Formats: sequence, structure tokens, C-alpha cells
Amino acid sequence: MKRKKVQALVAILLFVGVIVIDQAIKIAVKTGMYLHQSIRVTDWFYILFTENNGMAFGWEFFDKLLLTTFRIVFVLLILIYMFRRIRRGISWGFLVCLSFIVAGAAGNIVDCVLYGLIFNNPPAPLVADFVPFGTGYGTLFHGRVVDMFYFPLVEWDWPLWLPFLGGNHFIFFSPIFNFADAAISCGVVALLLFYRKSLT
Repeated sequence: MKRKKVQALVAILLFVGVIVIDQAIKIAVKTGMYLHQSIRVTDWFYILFTENNGMAFGWEFFDKLLLTTFRIVFVLLILIYMFRRIRRGISWGFLVCLSFIVAGAAGNIVDCVLYGLIFNNPPAPLVADFVPFGTGYGTLFHGRVVDMFYFPLVEWDWPLWLPFLGGNHFIFFSPIFNFADAAISCGVVALLLFYRKSLT
């Protein structure tokens, strides 16, 4: 019984911790940088402020309201599944993976649900400010997700003589993502590598 209570507490702390870190980074970027501003950390790592309506890494496949609703349902289902597994017995690693995935999804939900209501959207080089609730740049469920981590690990220009690709610039890893995306990705990768059998 004690183990189940400790695991439930750890799951809650991880969930809250990931969201707090994610939101702290996003708010710092949104209120401290203008849209598309870039800060070079190294040749292969930049803080590049972007916003998107879509899924992880800026991909967009679905209508905004549908996507946000799907995220909320997904988080609720995973939370229910996770706490049922805690009651039945769950390994620590599997618990951490699920906590990271659900917390990352919830972190991006906060942006989608609230950011349009609480932030303005000034043109560059002005930075965003908090505004009275409901007077922001969007409506409920239509906020944009803040992304900032950019790792152009390998870049090159294709030779001009090369058919179809010639003259194009290639970046090995071009997605721009946030802490919540990283939590989801790490959780999913670890889950697939080490805990596939636990899903059954």
C-alpha cells in the first residue's frame, strides 16, 4: 500500500514539475523575445522563438479546436490508465515514462487553451505582455504553442548539378520544439525501448 501511495505522489510531482518548468521557459521566452528572434548559444544550438498551431515540433495536421480537444481527451485517458496501473502494480520506469508523456501533452494544452486569452501579440521587435483575461490575441482553445529549442546539428547546400535537390539548403534536424515536446519524446522513446511489454 505504501508503494502505491509513493508512486502516486511521484507521478503527481513529475506531472506538476514538467508543466511548471515548461511554462516557466515559455513565459520567459514569450515575454522576453519577439517572434522569430534568435539567440545563438552554439553553432548547433539556438533559442529561436516561434509559435505554432499544431502538434509536437510544429507539425500541423488537424483543425486547431479538434487538436486541442484531442489533447485534452488523450491526457485524461492516460491519467486514468496510469493511476489504474498504479493500483494494480507498476514499475518505476514505466511510471516515469507515462508521467513525462502526459505532463508534456498537458504543458502544450496550457498554451492552446489559455495563451490566446492572456497574452497580446505585438509586431516585432516588441515582445508580448500579459493582458486582462479574455483580451488577448485569440479565443479559448485557440492559443498558439510556444517553441524555442532549435538544433541545426548538420547543415549543407546540395550541389547545383544534383537533380531535384541542387541548390537547396539541407538541415539535418530542423524542428523547433519546447520542453513539453522533449518530455513527450523522451517518454515515448523510453517506453518503446524498455517497456513495450508493460503496455499489454
